[in-house]
Amino acid sequence: MSVEQPAGNFISRVAVDFARNVRQATNGQLDIRVHPNSTLYRRPEVKPAVTRGDIQIGDVFMSALGNEDPIYELDSLPFLATDYEQARRLWAVSRSAVERRLLVDGVRLVYAVPWPAQSLFSNRPLQTTEDVRDLRFRSYNPTISRLAHLLHAQPTTINTEDVPQAFREGKVDIMLTSSATGMDLRAWNFVSHFYDVRAFIPKNIVIVNERAFQRLPEVQRSALLHAGERAERAGWELSWALTGYQTRMLARRGMTVVQEIDPQLRRELTQVGQQISEEWLGRAGEERARIIEAYLDGQRR
Repeated sequence: MSVEQPAGNFISRVAVDFARNVRQATNGQLDIRVHPNSTLYRRPEVKPAVTRGDIQIGDVFMSALGNEDPIYELDSLPFLATDYEQARRLWAVSRSAVERRLLVDGVRLVYAVPWPAQSLFSNRPLQTTEDVRDLRFRSYNPTISRLAHLLHAQPTTINTEDVPQAFREGKVDIMLTSSATGMDLRAWNFVSHFYDVRAFIPKNIVIVNERAFQRLPEVQRSALLHAGERAERAGWELSWALTGYQTRMLARRGMTVVQEIDPQLRRELTQVGQQISEEWLGRAGEERARIIEAYLDGQRR
């Protein structure tokens, strides 16, 4: 099992617990060996590797697959779902569509774990979106690249493990990521400010090669899916519980943590987010658009 994050990251810990639960439930007959920190494959390579069967299982940052289908970008539309309750509702109405799309490529969804809300890390103060103009903006999916363009910044694709060096070498000035990633990367060593804008709550999804899954005895398939359900519940709870703690730790490490965002900055970012959502609706098709409609209907109730 390929896992992108370092061993100490909470998503990696959930993966280790998942593998242990599968092993225990099958009396050791199904043994999943977890390889953290992208030691097997880097982010862009994981889904193709699972699809080919080079590895049987791996975790993927879902919105990084956005070039394959707009459904994968749904949880990264800025300011559509900004707290855990909203993110749960959005996942509830979109999960089956994600499962069907993955099966087209021969992989099955096992479980999903949300990151803490994505917020801004910057090496300088920000008060309006003009302060972002011309900065090199770290991108990790098509939505972030579009966000950077609309902010008149320069999108730069950088893998997570390469972020610290990119900041030190001046290849990146600003990034939108979670407090958890900030802790993993020891962000206080290369950026000064954290703006808790909570733009969206993206997810990592764990996928298994469908052919490999179907070759398992029924009792092992059941054990794997049941362990996936447990992992998803634990992952959501842990992500929520860690959010406040990690933000406080960034402040303790010397970063300037801004939780009361300047109203003008928030308003301008929200307007850009609305434009991105409208563009997504324009290319997603009717079936995908109905997912957002169902989500917004639930919000209004």
